[in-house]
Amino acid sequence: MVKFTILLRRNPAMSPADFAEHHRTVHAPLFMSIPAVKAHVRRYVQQHALPVELPGLPPAKYDGITELWFDEAADIAAVFGDAEYMERIRPDEERFLDLHGCDFIVSEETTITG
Repeated sequence: MVKFTILLRRNPAMSPADFAEHHRTVHAPLFMSIPAVKAHVRRYVQQHALPVELPGLPPAKYDGITELWFDEAADIAAVFGDAEYMERIRPDEERFLDLHGCDFIVSEETTITG
């Protein structure tokens, strides 16, 4: 299983609460409606930053995280290169995200037990 983790920065014109609400209630259903997503995404999790300051640590750089699981790395390109994704999802991302401020990593999980 391959995991695609996207570190999200919100559009600075949106409040953190509006960003999280849009991500949950507008973007997620739109994203899940795409046939390529239904065919390739095995799990989809959203996380939104809490307004917490931790002693000795700098402020968080990101407003949220999206985690997507796929059978293989090629499936990521099948979703994010899909014509319907580019036509319907990308414009929504441009509304609520600072796309150039987001980062990502493609990885495999290793569960550590002790």
